[in-house]
Amino acid sequence: MFELAASWVTISALATAGGTLVLAIATFASVRSANRAARVAEVSVLSNLRPLLLPSGLEDRRQKVGFMNNDEWLYIEGGRAAARATDTAVLLAMSVRNVGSGIALLHGWRIFTGNRRDAEQAPPVPEELTRFTRDIYVPAGDIGFWQGTFRDPTSDGYATARRAVEEHQELVIDVMYGDLEGGQRAVTRFGWIPAGEHDWIVQAGRVWNIDRADPR
Repeated sequence: MFELAASWVTISALATAGGTLVLAIATFASVRSANRAARVAEVSVLSNLRPLLLPSGLEDRRQKVGFMNNDEWLYIEGGRAAARATDTAVLLAMSVRNVGSGIALLHGWRIFTGNRRDAEQAPPVPEELTRFTRDIYVPAGDIGFWQGTFRDPTSDGYATARRAVEEHQELVIDVMYGDLEGGQRAVTRFGWIPAGEHDWIVQAGRVWNIDRADPR
C-alpha cells in the first residue's frame, strides 16, 4: 500500500512537472512571437519616418536660399548647386530632394575639393562634421536645400573653398541627416560637377547609414 501511494505521488509530481514544462514552452513561444511582432512593428514605424536625400531633378523649381546676413542670397535651380566667394565669406548651396518617407533633419557636413574619384571613400565621423547653426528640414517627397558657409578668411577651409569656387572646380560634400526624432542618421555624398559659369550639376555617389547596418 505504501509503494502504491509513493508511485502515485511520483506520478503526480511528474505530471505537474510536465505540465509546467509545457506551460513554460508555450510562454516562451508566445513571448518570442510577441517580441518578433514588436520588432516588425518597430521596423515598419521607422521605415515610415526614414528620410533619404538625393539630388533634386533638373525640372524641379528654383529656390532662393538666404544666409546669415540679409543681403546674402543664392539662387539654385533644380538638380544644381551655386556658390559665391568674397573677401569675408564663401557661400554654398545645393538643391536636394527627399525621396524617403519621413522628414529629413540636417545635422552636419564636410567638403572636399578636386576630382570625386580622389575623395576618400570612408564615411565621415559624425563628431568631425561641421554642425548647422539652425535647423534645416526637407519634407518627405519634396525638394529642399543644403547650405554651408566659411566665414573665417584666415582658416584653411575658407582658402580651399574660395579657390575651388573661383576656379570652378569639382566639389564633394558629405551631408549627414536623420529623421524628425534625430535618429536613423545617414550620410549622402554629393558630387558637384562644373556646369554653367556660376553653377554645378549635383550627383549622388554613396549613402551610408550611421545608426543601423549598411545594406551593402
